[in-house]
Amino acid sequence: MALPRGYAQYGNNKVMTASPAELTLMLYEGAIKFCNIAIMGIEQNDIEKTHKNIVKAENIIGYLRETLDMRYPVAKDFENIYVYLHDRLVEANIKKDKEILEEVCGHLRSVRDTWKEVMRFGREKGTV
Repeated sequence: MALPRGYAQYGNNKVMTASPAELTLMLYEGAIKFCNIAIMGIEQNDIEKTHKNIVKAENIIGYLRETLDMRYPVAKDFENIYVYLHDRLVEANIKKDKEILEEVCGHLRSVRDTWKEVMRFGREKGTV
């Protein structure tokens, strides 16, 4: 299904004008979305839908991990989280396990919500 031209352009503009913090938030939102779609795929017994969306979530987690700036001590904590989430996604894909996906989705929501707070705090301090 093709998106209307204006909608696609709006989406592109939103990404192109986003700050690094906003892009990170978008990535978390995307990973959550793909996990939810994969859960629906399991419920519908749609193996292809499940697989494709788990892989999309894995790719986002991989990108977040690859772009960590390891000069900061907190980056190691995020790396550990991303490795764990990636491993769980691989296991969920192998087993087509809804409970694992729900666990991963819960962790992603928690990290996303924490990130939103970091962004809010940064805006208040004028650093974001």
